Parts: sequence; structure tokens; C-alpha cells
Amino acid sequence: MSRNSVEAAVAAEEEPGPSGHGEDAQGPEPPGWLAQVPYFLVLATMAAGIVVVAAAYFKRGPAIIAGALLLAALLRHVLPEDRVGMLAVRGRWFDIATALALAGALVVLAWVAPALSS
Repeated sequence: MSRNSVEAAVAAEEEPGPSGHGEDAQGPEPPGWLAQVPYFLVLATMAAGIVVVAAAYFKRGPAIIAGALLLAALLRHVLPEDRVGMLAVRGRWFDIATALALAGALVVLAWVAPALSS
């Protein structure tokens, strides 16, 4: 390989993208905090479920928390690795299986919990 061909290859790599700023064809990289939005959605839904349990609704609260875990499993399955944020703990399938198992356990708990009579 000649020196001119190496220089031409390096120059081709350094050329700016379509916008002229050296960006990829996909556009600019989104901010890092944006990857944590799915985690905060799940966290907010879990917090809502805990508030409902604290208000003495022992059937609705675990069902809401189970919904949050199902949302976490869905987001973990759908989102790519660089967008999943703190929802990624172990491997993808381990995280999904754990969230689904816990959601199933909470649904059973909500189903068998006795209704409080007032």
C-alpha cells in the first residue's frame, strides 16, 4: 500500500458528515441523561404503587407495582443496550425473566390478599 493511498484513506475518514460538522449520518448524540428516562418511568410507577399500598389499598398497590415491573421488562426487551440506562443489571434475558417473575408473584399476592372490610 502506498503512502498516498494511506493518506487518502485517512483523509476520507476525517471528512465531515452530511451536516458539515463531522457528525454521523444519524445525527448528533443525545444527552447521557436521556438513557435514564425509562428507569425513572419505572421508578415513578413503583412509587405510585407504594403510595397506594400506604393508603391501605392492598390489592391495587401490588398490582400497580407489578405493572411497573412489566413495564421494566418490556423496556428492557425493546430498548437497545445504550438506551436502557440503569434498567440493565445483568444480561438482557436475566433482567427480563427476573422482572416477569416478580411481577407474577405480585399479581398472585394482589389476587390472594384479603380485602379489608371497614
